[in-house]
Amino acid sequence: MSRAVPVTALTGHLGAGKTTVLNRLLRQPGARIGVIVNDFGAINVDAGLVTGQVDEPVSIAGGCLCCLEDVSGLDAALERLTHPRLALDAVVVEASGLAEPGALAQMIRHSQAPRVRPGGVVDVVDTVEYFRTLDDGGMPPARFSVATLVVLNKVDLLPPAEREDTLAAIEARVREVNPAAHVVRTSRGRIDPALVHDVAMSEDPPDELPLAALLRAERAAEDGAAGHDHGPQAASAAVRVDGTVDPGAVAGLLLDPPAGAYRVKGTVAVPTARGPQGYVVHVVGTQVHVAALRPPPEHSELVAIGVGLDAEAARTRLEAGLATRAEPDREGLRLLERLRRLSR
Repeated sequence: MSRAVPVTALTGHLGAGKTTVLNRLLRQPGARIGVIVNDFGAINVDAGLVTGQVDEPVSIAGGCLCCLEDVSGLDAALERLTHPRLALDAVVVEASGLAEPGALAQMIRHSQAPRVRPGGVVDVVDTVEYFRTLDDGGMPPARFSVATLVVLNKVDLLPPAEREDTLAAIEARVREVNPAAHVVRTSRGRIDPALVHDVAMSEDPPDELPLAALLRAERAAEDGAAGHDHGPQAASAAVRVDGTVDPGAVAGLLLDPPAGAYRVKGTVAVPTARGPQGYVVHVVGTQVHVAALRPPPEHSELVAIGVGLDAEAARTRLEAGLATRAEPDREGLRLLERLRRLSR
């Protein structure tokens, strides 16, 4: 079976900065990102970074762009954009400002497109207008309950004397309905793309139009001239071991990732009565995805990624999750297989 492509829902109230965040994600060198939007005319995606056609998307300048008048065609668009011939690293669905994040997240999770893997829900918040547009002080906004990553945007526009109190108050409202959500603070949509997805290469692919690299350089120069930093950067920790590992320890790590880790990814080989069995694993927030991997990898490796991640502590936790084991563990394998079935 072809590898699954992560599909991320990018949500947020009108004017929160969703498209700004999207354009930041697209500027990652080497990224091939498919984008699905509701209306071409309603957003301003950098055309040099995402180019394509609605019915026959083509992979040039870093990705493909599909436009949907309504979400009824989402499955068909995902089917096209996750086709192996496009070799996309990820797909981002930018919802309209009026879209319900929970409904969109469910449509992605239960998509009939066979190569889709849920990539999380990134909800962008306008911190300046939050208490005037989204939160009247009653129940916290329900949209936070499905978010895996909450981006508190426009921090630089808050009055300095009120900034910390306002951000703390918004984060507390998020925690009321979703204690597990990861929250990052930023300005002008500057989030580290490594938080959201991986790319197959660190440089622009050879068949990509040079316009994309020029546009990235131009945007970087603009940021530098304006004195903008790059926003909160993600830290990472990785562990690799030889031989097979304990499936129960792997499952335990997936269900209880290292503190501060927003994503965990990797491949593992576990012992069974029939020989080594391979799995590819992903965690995004509290979402766990496990799939079979054939043939099994020669090494087992896990990587944890997150803003504010304590790399040493995370590495220790990953080492525990990759405890080597040569003999089959039926109970541990049963738990890992249960996670795989739930991922379908």
